[in-house]
Amino acid sequence: MNSLDQAEVILIVVSVCTATGAWNWLIDPETQKLQDPSAEVREYACASISKLLQQKHVIPAFVQRDVVRCLGPLLMDHSLAVRETAAGALRNLSACGGFDVCDDMVTNDIMTPLVALLKECSTGLDANLLSPKKCRGINKNYIEDIANEAINLLWNICECNNTALYIFNKEGCLEAVLHYMKKFATNVDLAISVANCLQAVTEDNPDLLSSFNASAQQILETVMLCPESTMKHILLRTLIAGTIWNIKDTIPPGSLGSTVNAILKIFSESLAIDAGETIIHMNEAEKTRLKLAVEAETEENMSDTTENCVLSEDDNMEDIPKGILRRENDVSDLLPSDKWELKEVTALLTAQQTALEIIVNMCCSEDPSDDEWEALSSSDESDLFMENSYNEGSGLLLSPLCLSDEVNSAFLNNLIPKKCMTPEQLLALCEAGIQSSNASVRVNVVSILGISGSVLAKEQDTAETLKMIGKFLLEVAMKESSLVVAGEALDALFDVFADGKEAEEAALQIKLLPTLKEFQPVFRMRMRKEGKGQYSTDQLCVLDNVKMNLRRFIAYQETLGKTPT
Repeated sequence: MNSLDQAEVILIVVSVCTATGAWNWLIDPETQKLQDPSAEVREYACASISKLLQQKHVIPAFVQRDVVRCLGPLLMDHSLAVRETAAGALRNLSACGGFDVCDDMVTNDIMTPLVALLKECSTGLDANLLSPKKCRGINKNYIEDIANEAINLLWNICECNNTALYIFNKEGCLEAVLHYMKKFATNVDLAISVANCLQAVTEDNPDLLSSFNASAQQILETVMLCPESTMKHILLRTLIAGTIWNIKDTIPPGSLGSTVNAILKIFSESLAIDAGETIIHMNEAEKTRLKLAVEAETEENMSDTTENCVLSEDDNMEDIPKGILRRENDVSDLLPSDKWELKEVTALLTAQQTALEIIVNMCCSEDPSDDEWEALSSSDESDLFMENSYNEGSGLLLSPLCLSDEVNSAFLNNLIPKKCMTPEQLLALCEAGIQSSNASVRVNVVSILGISGSVLAKEQDTAETLKMIGKFLLEVAMKESSLVVAGEALDALFDVFADGKEAEEAALQIKLLPTLKEFQPVFRMRMRKEGKGQYSTDQLCVLDNVKMNLRRFIAYQETLGKTPT
């Protein structure tokens, strides 16, 4: 039975168990096999459980049967293959189970064998232990593969559970984890797993900072300076840059400026890559590779047929096709190993997402409370705040109250804002957000466009972008089912087209004034019909202000039309 057939059978069995609720006859035999004297049986049982745990609705049944206590001891099994598949199964459990399952895993003492495994693998990492099995002549490094599964498991648990993070600190796991990072030149996948874990354990973890001595920082710096240009290496450098930002308090003040600049240089390089073009290129590369593989396999089969024709009668053993042999033996391969183009694209998108998330964190001050920020954003002072935050010389929207001199300078040096999002990407994001069933999300979407447009209106050569924003906001105002969202869209229009030559030009081209004059009675009628009973007093008060501002804005636009240019 090949891997595809096995997957189909598992899905059928899971469907039957889901419908009948009879999980015991599926789960109990597999968990019993975990105690089998044969290492191959234990390995296959772990692999089967690992595949089943990818089905979320199966997880509660496994948790009820103490699968963690069954799999945990196998992390220290004398068979390396069993260790790897057991770690893979627990990794799937932690990834698919969520916070509650991770809490349960910690309660069931998964950290004890996991920490022991990590330290043992770290000690034996340089021994270069290889698998006794070979796949098409390629040796498998079990120590590194086990470490990769274990690091991912550690990452998932520490991200979800504070007790696990406390154990990580107490047991000195950082030294072992950093030792794995030294393999980044030969095993980038392991290094990425380590980097993900490091970024998770260093976030809001002041107790760990003292462990980052000069030697530890040197390892991270070496990875940051890696010159490789593959998407995986870009992701690796981005994650390490995020880790260094998390531990910035350990950096001497004299070096902070250069460190922040190095971090943002990495983010800038990541964001400068056109993900759309990369996806198209990788798609074509995959098609070419698969075509060549089919042609090569056809030639190989023809060659095998020719050789079989001249075999002597004594040598009549039938060769097993290599592809079939590989699939049958590859029971622990949970991810498609041949999808390298897809993995490259995924690495790039993850790197860009990570870079943007960290940039947002860099721009947000931890000092003001949420209430203070909310009060600022909803008051008249917010307009003055945004205007003062606008740097006309460089076209940047920054917050001097939040950014230190080092971060501000690094932003300017690496042109970060210009690489974060294009106008087209902003509109695409808003088009997706406006489809949300949550009215608050839709309100936020039009607010984002209002703020962005009001800033762009002060710049030169932005009329085309303002046209796109204006058309979007007009459509929302006229077609939105919620009066609150429609009112917010109108408010955003007032902000975008309040002032500036670029805004005037864009307003003329999208016929803003005649459209609003035609829409004004419609909006009034909707307020009369829908206002009472559907909206709160505060919301009606806001809508009344919008109605009044609409009248004033139309009068203002009419004045502009009469003023000679």
